[in-house]
Amino acid sequence: MRITTAGESHGKCVTAILEGLPSGLGIDLSRLDAELARRQSGYGRGGRQSIEHDRAEILSGVRGGVTLGSPVTLAVMNRDYENWREVMSPEECDFAARRVTRVRPGHADLAGMLKYGFDDARNVLERASARETAARVAAGTVCRLLLERLGIGITGYVRGIGQARDPSEYSFSEIARGRRPLLGMMDAATEERAVALIDGAREKGDTLGGVLELRVRGLRPGFGGYATYGEKLDARLAAALMSVQAIKGVEIGLGFAAAEKYGSEAHDEIFPGDGSFVRRTNRAGGIEGGMSNGGELVLRAAMKPIPTLMRGLRTVDTEDGKAAVAAAERSDVCAVTACEVVLEAALASELSAVVLERLGGDTMAAVEERYGRLPQ
Repeated sequence: MRITTAGESHGKCVTAILEGLPSGLGIDLSRLDAELARRQSGYGRGGRQSIEHDRAEILSGVRGGVTLGSPVTLAVMNRDYENWREVMSPEECDFAARRVTRVRPGHADLAGMLKYGFDDARNVLERASARETAARVAAGTVCRLLLERLGIGITGYVRGIGQARDPSEYSFSEIARGRRPLLGMMDAATEERAVALIDGAREKGDTLGGVLELRVRGLRPGFGGYATYGEKLDARLAAALMSVQAIKGVEIGLGFAAAEKYGSEAHDEIFPGDGSFVRRTNRAGGIEGGMSNGGELVLRAAMKPIPTLMRGLRTVDTEDGKAAVAAAERSDVCAVTACEVVLEAALASELSAVVLERLGGDTMAAVEERYGRLPQ
């Protein structure tokens, strides 16, 4: 299975094409719209969210709410395009209007201009924008529907924002039913500290990042591989999460904490079970030797603060080469809550690809039958 997205932040729409989905998968548009709404949530979001009310449209590959086995095309229209038509029209447009030359540190602006020979960072930032993730969330939700047919569930929460970190550990079920609506956190006291930090950052024209934790339950052993490095499940999932804008680090299981442990403290001992094998700990985060081991997948990702600061960082104006203050596009103070939703979608997309590569099958009935025969 392959997913491709397209579209600019202030263009007509963002789209996703999913190739390789089996036929017979029911697509519930209300689920896609609910996840898109979650992506727009969270304390600290900017003015764009009051303009866009994202809804997914299916353009191909589905008939009567069921996939046909042909490529599925999804679109999320940009309502803000009407305010940018003169600047962003794919036909004739005003290149001088809203031109960006005061490039933003931490963004794709300058490197993209140098790569493609542009004299306007608008050509870069429109695609590099996190608006692209609306298409990823729509596509990832389709993949979640596929995984759920197999009994595979995904959840996650915001573990920390800035210096407000939650040290507690939670079960999959606790996370799935206990996320607080304001920031997607679990602990009320940690959320209160996070809100105060976001308010302080807003007053200073600054931004904040955070840490997200993701869980996968129900994935059977043997997905991924050890024979070649490209098959390794942990490598593929880490790459999927790192592909999301602003993610600067990923860890699985104990992650970096494993480097501080003795071997006796870092690995999950195996015990005989009722016709199976039992691990009483999950320090590996459900992946051993590049393969799922039947345990719960545990992944964490670090999101950097958004690089568009309203007070602007010091930079250079590419027009004249002189020192300047970076341009300030409309932006969020904190988008960690939204990022967690995007990461769930990215994880679902890559897991679906891994599952379909192993199982094959042109129909959902064939995929489900083959998955049901795998050892647990």
